[in-house]
Amino acid sequence: MRVARILPVVLLMLLSSMGARAQFLMDMIDTTSELGKGMISIYQKYDALRFSGYIQPQFQMAQSKGAASYAGGDFGAAVDNRFTLRRGRIRVDYERYDKQGMPVVQFAFQFDGSERGVFIRDFYGRFFETKFNVLSLVGGMFARPFGYEVNLSSGDRETPERGRMSQILMKTERDLGAMISFEPRRKDHPLRFLKIDLGAFNGQGLTATTDFDSHKDIIGRIAIKPQKIGASKTLVSGGVSVLYGGMQQFTNYINTMGTVNGKPGYLVDSSVANAGKIAPRHYYGADIQVKIPNGPGRGSTQFRAEYIRGQQTATAQTTETPGAIPLTPQGKYAPLYIRSFDGAYLYFLQNLASEQHQLVVKYDWYDPNKKVSGKDIGVPGSGLTAADIRYNTLGVGYLYYANEHLKFMFYYDWVTNEKTALEGYTNDLKDNVLTCRMQYRF
Repeated sequence: MRVARILPVVLLMLLSSMGARAQFLMDMIDTTSELGKGMISIYQKYDALRFSGYIQPQFQMAQSKGAASYAGGDFGAAVDNRFTLRRGRIRVDYERYDKQGMPVVQFAFQFDGSERGVFIRDFYGRFFETKFNVLSLVGGMFARPFGYEVNLSSGDRETPERGRMSQILMKTERDLGAMISFEPRRKDHPLRFLKIDLGAFNGQGLTATTDFDSHKDIIGRIAIKPQKIGASKTLVSGGVSVLYGGMQQFTNYINTMGTVNGKPGYLVDSSVANAGKIAPRHYYGADIQVKIPNGPGRGSTQFRAEYIRGQQTATAQTTETPGAIPLTPQGKYAPLYIRSFDGAYLYFLQNLASEQHQLVVKYDWYDPNKKVSGKDIGVPGSGLTAADIRYNTLGVGYLYYANEHLKFMFYYDWVTNEKTALEGYTNDLKDNVLTCRMQYRF
C-alpha cells in the first residue's frame, strides 16, 4: 500500500519537470477514480517543483607526475593521467507566480557529488516584491554577485574550469549571506536592461564550516544586460563589481611589501595594536561581453574580458582566502601577508559554420603580488615565496554539442610561471594539462 502511494508522488514530481508533455499526460488521468483525484491533487501541489542536473566524467593528462594544477585539482605524486567525475550536480527549484505571471517566491538547493564526496553548492530562498516588480531579497548559500565568470554556471561554461584568479580569490564561488537585487521584471519597464546586486557575506565561502570572525564582506555589482548594437544585431553586455571586506587579525605580525636591503621584500609590523584590526580584502573588477551573430544556423563570434585588481590578505605560502584562522604548525596564530594583486581573462569563442561545433581560445593571468617579479622572488631575507609568483595560462579547446543533453569538450592548458630565484621555480614548471570531458545534462 505504501508503494502504491509513493509511486504517484515520484511520477508527478518527474512529470512536473517535463513541461507541456507533463500537462498532456495529466489531461489523460481518469479523475473519476479515487487514484486519479489523488494524482491531480498531488500534481497541483508539486507542479512548482523543477529538477535539473548534469554530470561531467573526464579524462586528463598532465605534463608531469604530481603536477600542481587548477584544472580540477593537483595530480597525485605518482600520477600524470586520471579519470575523474569532475562534477555531478542535482538541483531542485521551487517557484511560485502570481496571477500576472510575476515570480513571488523561489527556493533552490543544489548538491555536487563525485568520488570526493557530496557537498552543498546552493541552498537559498528568494522573495520577490510584487507591487513594483523590481526588487528581490535572497538569503542562504549562493553565488557571490561579483564579476561574470564567477557567476557563469559550470554546465554552460566553454572551458573546463574558471581562471586561476577566480579559483583562488573566490574558491567554490559561493558564500553564506543575504542580498537585495534591483531587476525590473516587466517588459515595459524603462530600466529592464539594468541589474544591481548588493549583499553581505561571511567571507570564507564553502571553505569554512562556520564564520571565524564578525567582519562581513560587502559585495556589489551593476550590470547591463545584453543590448543590441546597430543593424548587425550584435549583443553587448557588461558590468562593474566591488568586494569590500577583510578578516580579523588574530596576530600581531602583519607583513606588507616594501624594500629590504635595497630590493623588494616584506616588512614586518609586530605592533601589539595590530591584533583585532581588520586586514583588507578589497577587489575591484570590470567585465564586458560581445556576441556577434554569424547567420542563421551558424552560431556566433563572441569576445569576453574581465579585469580585477585589489588587495588580498592571506598567509606566506598562499594567497587563497583563508577558510579558518591561519595557524602555524605549532598551533600559534600565523603571520598575515597583505598583497596587491591583479589578473584578467580574455575569451574568444567561434562557432565553426554550425552551432554544434565551437572553437575556444582563452588567455588569463593572475599576479598575486604586483610589487615584485622575476628573480627578486626567492632572494634571501625578502620573505617572498611561491605564493608571490605570477602565472599565465593559454587554453585552446574544441566543443561538440551533440544535442541539448550531451556535450563533448577537448581542451589544453598551457600554463607558464615567471622564472624566479626560488628553488623549484627557476624555470617553467611542467604543469600543462589536457582535459577530455563529456557532459550529460537534463
